[in-house]
Amino acid sequence: MRTTSHRKALSLLLVAGLGLAAASCGSGDDNKPAAQGSGDANAPVTITVGCQPPKSNPKERAGWDEDVAAFQKLHPNITIQSKDAFPCINPDTFQAKLAGGTQEDVFYVYYTDVQKIIKAKQAADISQYVGDVKELKDIRPDVQSVFKDGDKTYGLPRNNYNMGLVYNRKLFTQAGLNPDSPPKTWAEVQEAAKKIAGLGAGYTGFGEYSAGNTGGWHFAASLYARGGSMVSDDGKTAAFNSDEGKAVLENLKKMRWDDNSMGTKQLLQWEDLMRMMGSGKLGMMIGAPDVVQSVNNDFQGKFDDYGVTAVPESDGHSSLSGGDGYMFNPKASPDKIKAGLLWLQFHELTPGQGQFNYERAKAQGRPVGLPIPDLYGNTAPGKEIVALRKQFATVPVDHFTPYVDAQANITNKLEPPKAQELYAVLDVAMSAVLTRKDADISKLLSDAEGKANKILAKNT
Repeated sequence: MRTTSHRKALSLLLVAGLGLAAASCGSGDDNKPAAQGSGDANAPVTITVGCQPPKSNPKERAGWDEDVAAFQKLHPNITIQSKDAFPCINPDTFQAKLAGGTQEDVFYVYYTDVQKIIKAKQAADISQYVGDVKELKDIRPDVQSVFKDGDKTYGLPRNNYNMGLVYNRKLFTQAGLNPDSPPKTWAEVQEAAKKIAGLGAGYTGFGEYSAGNTGGWHFAASLYARGGSMVSDDGKTAAFNSDEGKAVLENLKKMRWDDNSMGTKQLLQWEDLMRMMGSGKLGMMIGAPDVVQSVNNDFQGKFDDYGVTAVPESDGHSSLSGGDGYMFNPKASPDKIKAGLLWLQFHELTPGQGQFNYERAKAQGRPVGLPIPDLYGNTAPGKEIVALRKQFATVPVDHFTPYVDAQANITNKLEPPKAQELYAVLDVAMSAVLTRKDADISKLLSDAEGKANKILAKNT
């Protein structure tokens, strides 16, 4: 599974928008209807599909190739030409491929790029074909809405996540806290952080980012959980200079300076907190469930030591979310679109197959049991996927139960427009609060608001 941690690292490279003018899209044929298909459901058709796992990831690549062979056996008239790349989206070439119409017939996208691609007419309207995808009726509305514009559909999801609170269960136990009952409010986070920091020198109760755009990213996660918004509904002005925004910074200021539970080392970026969590000395941090996988795989942590719950106070509110999926080249014929939808249905949406073939993943020695992606919620396929995860689990599924149980009352909410630029602005406020005891929160947010409004006012 391509991790959200990897996606975050890449997103820092994607500061520039994708909102290219429609006139720049290829040869100018993008406004014409796609070529008519053969009308023969069994006519030979070849499709190119992006984001085949690279050779450097042999286990996932072998699974992909195995699935392609199985799919082509079921549909002998369809030939899939897999296109591998690492990363799947190269910021240096992605926009050019979209503008020139040279992307794959079925191309990989991040959620945050979808609406810009739709507005630039760089993806096909698949509304008249998508009704044949039987799983569509069960996909979570807030997930499928990412690929919709009004009543039109332009793609299908592959992965989604929302942020949570990652915590060290081992440290909770050492500090006299119940790891099966993690904090649900920020007041409870404060109390838990003080107890963990009290374990001795080198222990940090709660860690937070404040540099490299990561501070603003986590500000947004905390803001959404409190019911706030980064921008107005029309996306034209900043909305974070609010009671909820002030509460985010006041909470951090209290933990940093009154409680001394956040440690003295600040101006942290992505890898810093991951390393601290892997060292076993950090109690809590905001992060999606795949943070645990990255800590285990890359930072010497152990799956058994960690748990995940919802971001405190997000019950009934929203959680910062993201993910990826597939869209279709606007030049693709109806036959190619239909073939592509059959492939996505097979590989991305069917319990027990493709990305949900947990039996194979376990046999390959890959981690099974993380509660993402959650494409279906509590519907029949969603329950089937959860059951398969438990059946073939290689990680402690129960450690994610608080996160899973909270999802029914939390709405996924995407990053704001011009996210990276706004995050950079809010890094200033986050770093000030965590490095200056006398930081003026009202002034920091007011200054950030002014800068954000100028950013949002610019043409894409």
